[in-house]
Amino acid sequence: MDFEDTPEEAAFRAEVTAFFESHAELKTGTDADWSRGAVATDPDEEAEYHRRCHEWQAVLYDNGWAGIAWPKAFGGRGGTPSQSIIFNQEVRRFDVTTGFIGASQQLVGPPIMRHGNDEQQARYLGPLLRGDERWCQLFSEPGAGSDLAALATRAERDGDEWVVTGQKVWTSAAHHADYGILIARTDPDAPKHKGITFFIVDMHAPGIEVRPLVQATGLSHFNEVFLNDVRVPGANVVGEVNGGWAVTRTVLASESGMIGGAGQASTFDAVVEVARAFGRTQDPIVRQRLADVFTRERILTFLQLRMQTAIMTKRGTPPDPSVLKNAFTTALSRRVELAQDLEGAAGMLAGADAPQAGFWQMQVMGQFASRIGGGTNEVHRTMIGERALGLPAEAREDKGVPWRETRRS
Repeated sequence: MDFEDTPEEAAFRAEVTAFFESHAELKTGTDADWSRGAVATDPDEEAEYHRRCHEWQAVLYDNGWAGIAWPKAFGGRGGTPSQSIIFNQEVRRFDVTTGFIGASQQLVGPPIMRHGNDEQQARYLGPLLRGDERWCQLFSEPGAGSDLAALATRAERDGDEWVVTGQKVWTSAAHHADYGILIARTDPDAPKHKGITFFIVDMHAPGIEVRPLVQATGLSHFNEVFLNDVRVPGANVVGEVNGGWAVTRTVLASESGMIGGAGQASTFDAVVEVARAFGRTQDPIVRQRLADVFTRERILTFLQLRMQTAIMTKRGTPPDPSVLKNAFTTALSRRVELAQDLEGAAGMLAGADAPQAGFWQMQVMGQFASRIGGGTNEVHRTMIGERALGLPAEAREDKGVPWRETRRS
C-alpha cells in the first residue's frame, strides 16, 4: 500500500484544502456540527438540513468541485479517481455535507453514464450533479430485498409508454425525491434475472404514493412507495428492455463500495472521550472492548487504503466491495454500542436529557440501516464466499426457471 502522496497528488490536496478553508468551517466534534446528519425529528429542522446540503452541493458545482472524477462532458471536473479519493479525505475535516445528494449521485450517475443514451445523459446528469433534482432508488420490495431479482413490480407496454404497478420499500429519501431509478419485471416468462427493465421515473407522476416509515430513531429516512398504473415514457428506459439486470449490477457495485468507503460521524477517538468522561478507562473489560474498536477501525482504514492504492497506481488487487461493506458495518456496530454502554444508566436517556444530546443513542438505533442498506451483511457474506473465495455457489432452485413459475410470482 502507498501511504504518501506523489508531488502531483500533494499539490492537488493543497488546492482542495485551500478551497475548503475559504468556503467552510472545521468540524468541532460536537453536536453543533450540522454535518453529523439530520438527527432532529422536527420537520422544519429536517428541511433546513436538506436546504444546507443542497446549498453546499451548489457551491461545489459552481466552483468546479462537483463530480471530481466525472467526465467534463457530463458536467464533472474530469479528474482522476485518486483526486476523488483525496477530495473525500479532506472534506471529512470540515463541517459540510451533501447528505443524500452525494449518495444519489453515486447511485444514479454511473448507470446513466454507462448505460444511458445521449438524451438521458444530457437531460439528467447536470441537475443531478448540482443537486437541483433529487433522486431515490426504487429497488427493494416487501418480498424481494435480499433476493432482489425476485421483484414482482411489473411494467407492461402500452404504445409508447409503460404502465407500472407494484410496491417498493426501504426507499431512502423518496419523500424528497424528484426522480427515481426503478427496476420492474417486463417479461414474466423469462428467468428472474432476464426479464427486468431499468427505468427513470418522475416521482411526481400520477399514481405514485410515498408513505414515510417512522424508524426507532423517530426519523423517517426510509419510505414505502406504491405505484398504481404509473405511466412511464418509453424514452425513460435505461439500457435494453429486459436487460435491466446489467444496469442494476452497476448500481449495486457502486452502492456497496460507497457504504464501505463512507466517512463516519463517530470515531474511535470519540469513543475514548466518552470513556474518559465517565471514568471508565481503567476498567480492563472496557479497555479490551476499546482495543477491539480500534483494531476494527484500523482494519477498515487499511482496506480503504488498499482500494486507494489499486485505484491510484493500477497495481495490486483491491478488496471486494462486499468485504468493505461488511467491515464497515461491523466496525460501526461495535463502536457505537460500546459508546452507549460507557454512558451507563445515562445511556437509557434520549434527546436533550442524554449525554451529547443523545448522539450515541441515535447512532445505535440508526446502525441497522447500514447493515440492511445495499444488501444485508448475510447476503454480502455469501457474495464474498462465491465471488472472492471461489466457493461453490449456493443452491438456487429457481435458477433458469421462468419467473412466472416461481413461488414469488
